[in-house]
Amino acid sequence: MIFTFEDYSKEQLTLSFEQMKEIHTEMVAEIGSDADALELYRDFVDAATKYAAIRAIWNQISREQKMEIDAPRTVLHDSTIDCLNILARYLKNLGKEAKWRDLLGYTEENPSVRKTIGDFACFVVFVNSINAR
Repeated sequence: MIFTFEDYSKEQLTLSFEQMKEIHTEMVAEIGSDADALELYRDFVDAATKYAAIRAIWNQISREQKMEIDAPRTVLHDSTIDCLNILARYLKNLGKEAKWRDLLGYTEENPSVRKTIGDFACFVVFVNSINAR
């Protein structure tokens, strides 16, 4: 099956491409040139890249294969969310607003936003991937 962005957009708790761009732009602006924030961002991108690699093949693999990699996928998803939370907390400690983190939602308030956060992580991987030309 071939999927489109429009297919994704019909799902619940999705972000538009513009929303993802805006969130990422705000995040990057707050990180600026702060060495520690840049390192925390790299940690997030590293976790997101590993997570996105599994998510990218998810619709193409068998049920048995999904069962085999579901636990590692969940661990990578959790790690991605943790890295994002750590980055936001660090920026807030610097006096930044980190409103971008609020826009993504918190799993403690709504567990379903895990998907939204995962979507955003995949967007960041997309941005890094197309810039690696």
